[in-house]
Amino acid sequence: MLFTLTAFNPLLRSEAMKKVVVITGASSGIGLALCERLLSEDDGLHLCLACRNLGKAEAARVALLSSHPTAEITLVQIDVSNLQSVFQASRELKQRFDRLDYLYLNAGIMPNPQLNLKALFSGLFSRKVFHMFSTAEGLLTQLDKVTVDGLQEVFETNVFGHFILIRELEPLLCRPDIPSQVIWTSSSNAKKSNFSLEDFQHIKGNEPYSSSKYAADLLSLALNRNFNQQGLYSSVVCPGTVLTNLTYGILPPFIWMLLTPVIFLLRFFVNSLTTTPYNGAEALLWLFRQKPEFLNPLTKYHSATTGLGNNYVNPQKMDLDEETAEKFYQNLLDLEKRFGAIRAKALDSRSQK
Repeated sequence: MLFTLTAFNPLLRSEAMKKVVVITGASSGIGLALCERLLSEDDGLHLCLACRNLGKAEAARVALLSSHPTAEITLVQIDVSNLQSVFQASRELKQRFDRLDYLYLNAGIMPNPQLNLKALFSGLFSRKVFHMFSTAEGLLTQLDKVTVDGLQEVFETNVFGHFILIRELEPLLCRPDIPSQVIWTSSSNAKKSNFSLEDFQHIKGNEPYSSSKYAADLLSLALNRNFNQQGLYSSVVCPGTVLTNLTYGILPPFIWMLLTPVIFLLRFFVNSLTTTPYNGAEALLWLFRQKPEFLNPLTKYHSATTGLGNNYVNPQKMDLDEETAEKFYQNLLDLEKRFGAIRAKALDSRSQK
């Protein structure tokens, strides 16, 4: 009798049918724009902002509620460059939810970007000018550092922290009856030439951002190979060239003021210049509407904007092979074993509170 009452209670049915969406790096930029667009698409979902800075996350939550007052928006604190934080956040999410429908892995860093002025000016007067602006290939180098976990910061933030998050949330993501989507914010700057299996943390190189984004592409392919039969599907997105806090740090503000008219003119020739977070979130939103089992795991979905400001999605095949992807996945599993003690400590500290 109890089962019958529960099954036909419309309030309980409505709550159970709500899509649950977790987004890392949701307090600003593309992450926040994605939140706004998702709620405009379906304000009945449960949106969880997974952010490092809870103050900024709460401000984002208030802003979202001002335009979507009936939305269900919660917060969880997570710093994907700190594994103890990842383990604690994972435990909290497993206490709150019995499933996840979408996990957007959007948090990322490009620390201390240095512009290669020689490459910039030589590219401006070459046939590769459009390619240069659409991919930033050869333009940027970064100075990486080591985290408290003893890992390279860009690798841990952009790849490994998210990998551990997925591993911890497998019970919520792996449900063959209702597929779930893991969606990575990647980049057109993900270059095979900057990645090495022998140095997958990119300790020896000076383009850790490009390496980490290619690593994320490989990992997405491996996740599909290992988890599709369990109901977990992974996709990668390039938001295009978006003017966010990350890109504004590359050049002084007055340079950006001078470049802005040029950038908007170039949009008539280079549709990857999406420029705004709203436009950059186009492919992320598009994937929300798709059935993941029909998506191609070798495709990267690029946000694009025409010169007239119309948004669309441009699918492009990635330069990946399954053997390298599987080897990289196994390397991450081996690396994960080093942090069993941190995991136990993080979970124990939470259980004592």
